[in-house]
Order: sequence, then structure tokens, then C-alpha cells
Amino acid sequence: MSHNQAEMDEQAAREKALEEWLPITSSRTAKWWYSAFHNVTAMVGAGVLSLPYAMSELGWGPGVTMLVLSWIVTLYTLWQMVEMHEMVPGKRFDRYHELGQHAFGEKLGLYIVVPQQLIVEVGTCIVYMVTGGKSLKKFQESVCPNCTPIKTTYFIMIFASANFVLSHLPNFNSISIVSLAAAVMSLSYSTIAWAASLKKGVQDDVSYAPISKTTSGNVFHFFSALGDVAFAFAGHNVVLEIQATIPSTPEKPSKKPMWKGVIVAYIIVALCYFPVALIGYYIFGNKLEDNILISLEKPNWLIATANMFVVIHVIGGYQIFAMPVFDMIETWLVLKMKFNPTSTLRFITRTSYVGITMFIGMTFPFFGGLLGFFGGFALAPTSYYLPCIIWLIIYKPKKFGASWCANWFCIIFGVSLMILAPIGGLRQIILQSKTYKFYS
Repeated sequence: MSHNQAEMDEQAAREKALEEWLPITSSRTAKWWYSAFHNVTAMVGAGVLSLPYAMSELGWGPGVTMLVLSWIVTLYTLWQMVEMHEMVPGKRFDRYHELGQHAFGEKLGLYIVVPQQLIVEVGTCIVYMVTGGKSLKKFQESVCPNCTPIKTTYFIMIFASANFVLSHLPNFNSISIVSLAAAVMSLSYSTIAWAASLKKGVQDDVSYAPISKTTSGNVFHFFSALGDVAFAFAGHNVVLEIQATIPSTPEKPSKKPMWKGVIVAYIIVALCYFPVALIGYYIFGNKLEDNILISLEKPNWLIATANMFVVIHVIGGYQIFAMPVFDMIETWLVLKMKFNPTSTLRFITRTSYVGITMFIGMTFPFFGGLLGFFGGFALAPTSYYLPCIIWLIIYKPKKFGASWCANWFCIIFGVSLMILAPIGGLRQIILQSKTYKFYS
């Protein structure tokens, strides 16, 4: 055997060992229903609770249009990603950036996809830290209204402690129980939100007029609401990584079970989103808080339960979004920094990551504005139009054909979202930061 051949074999063996160690590719035994509940956990975030408020900023016509369009567009782009996972025979694109590199080239693909994916995943983890902490605080206030108030900062630390433990589960399949619990919780608290609203009945002084008295205020509110809706439909950042856990052979490609799971997930998403958004807005009109559970003050036990469900759900959501980040960090440390793939390395990187997201969440907990800002900035590209651009580059559909037109429609819709949503989100952050005390 030649010297070169021996080197190549050794390199291949090293790559195989690394693949078997990394969290995305180490276990490929998932069933189609894993795909369903992972996708529900990734998609139905705490963002669903801000949808009625987004509706109050958009109004009936634009609000319903935006929800329905987002549901259809993101289901279409998700289908594209599932299809593209194994479009090269004998190869699987297990990570979003690998698909980007195939379309845009080795270097450019990384530069285009990785920053956006990291903004979404790390941003979501930080927002979930804040959501988890605030929901724990709400739970405490509902259960014990006369207790001494505790700072949100401490609740964020309590929430983080669960993630410090769970982040050491080795791979995607090992968090499937956590993810299943999270998916069940998201359906439960969504149902509580709209059922309790219905029971409350339409408020006496309900009004569907615009929230703000000024035109500029309404325009900014409109932009911010677009970001909230975009945030609600953003599970695409982890979809290839979820598909990577499903076994695949030429006779039985992974796209069939994956797509089955996606369809089930999207039906559940519709059952969570549409009733909460429409019933919440119908009952409370423009007097909504940016989290509908705050508008529903009574009964106490029900609101406490719903907030606890939110906590359990965002623990699972945090793990789903953190897993690809762990995969990127661990790959980089082993390949570029030449660390050995050991459990010590894994322990240090993951503990540090949870610690950093906890610290940032404690420092900047303006929840609504952050949603709008991140929602437009990075979620719109990765969920609404990046899959379409990759599809156009690789498959080159016929000009002005159905596929070409559909993709260009999604691209224009997604780019508009990306430009408009952060404007509203940034304004909200600025307004809230004026009255904000650090570590309150």
C-alpha cells in the first residue's frame, strides 16, 4: 500500500471517528415521529404567546394574511430542505452549512450560512433563557401573590440550572424524551391560552383600532409584528440536523419519514398558532400584553400551570437549538484547534455555552423587542428564502415556470420581512431600554 493511500485511510478513519462522536451524526436511529416532535419543539416557541399581540399591531386583514402566508411559505421551504438533504447520491447534507457550501462553494457557503445560523440558534437560546426565567417568576407570583418578590435574574439562573444538566446529553436522539415533553407542553399551553380567552368572553370595551395614536407609531408596530410572526415560523435552522438522525438507504431515503414527521408537526403548529392568535385578538382587541398569559390574569391556578408548561417547553426548545451549536463548536475545536474529542472537552464547551447565554439573558431581558429584531434579521433568511436561493442555484428550474415563480415569490416575501422587521424591533428595544435597570 502506498504512503498516500495509508494517509488517506487514516484521514478517513479519523473523520469517521469524529462523525461518530459529534452530536448530530453519532446516532442515526430516529423514527419518523422523532422528526414530528423535534420539529414541533423547534417551531412552536414561546413566540406563539406573542401572536395575539402581533395581530393587534397588524389588524385583522394583514394579520390573518401574514399568518397564512408564513405557514404556507415556510412549509414549502421546509419541503425543499428535506428534499435537498440527499440530492447528491451517496452523500447526506447533515448540517445547514454543508448544504450552503454545496450551493455557494466551500468558503462562501460557510460565510453565508454559519453567521445567520448562529445568530438564530444562539439568539433563540438567549431569548429562551429570558422566557424561562420570566415564566418561572410568573408561576411564583400566581402561586404565592403575597410572597416577597424575587429578581428575574435569579429565576433566569434557576432556569439555566436545568439546562446546565441537560446540555450534557450526548446527541440529538438522547434529547428525544425532553423534546417530546416540550412538544406536548407547547400544545397544552397554547390550548390553555385560547380556551381561557374564550371562557373569559369578549371584553366590554374591546376595540380593534390601531394601538398607537400616531401614524409613525403604527408603522413601527406593524414592522415589529412582522418580526414576531417570522420568529414564530423558524424551525428551519435545525431541520437538516434533525433529518441527519434518521437512518437512510437508497431504497428507503430519509426524506420519506422526515416529510411525514414535518406534515404532522405543521398540523400541530396550525392547531397551536391560529386559535391562539385569532381568538386572543378577538377577545382582547388592542388591549393585549405582549404575552397573552399576562392578559389572562385569572384563574390563578390555570395561569400558573400554563407558565410551568412554558418553562418545560423552553427547556426542550433550548436543547434543540443548542445541539447544532455544540456540534459546530466541537467540530471547530477538534478539526481546527486539534483538541482530542473527549468528554472533558464536551463538558467544558457545553457548560461555558449555557453560562454565556445565561449571562447575556440576565443582562438584556427585553423580550418583545428582541423577538422582533432577531425575527427579521436572521430567521427570515434561513427560513423564508435561503432554501429557495439554494434550490434555484442547484436545480435551475425553467424561467417563469411554477417552481421558478414560487421560489421568487418566497425570496421577495422573505427579503421584505428581513428589511422591515428589525426596524420595528430595534425601536422597541430603544424605547424599553430607556426605563430599564440592569440585573433587575
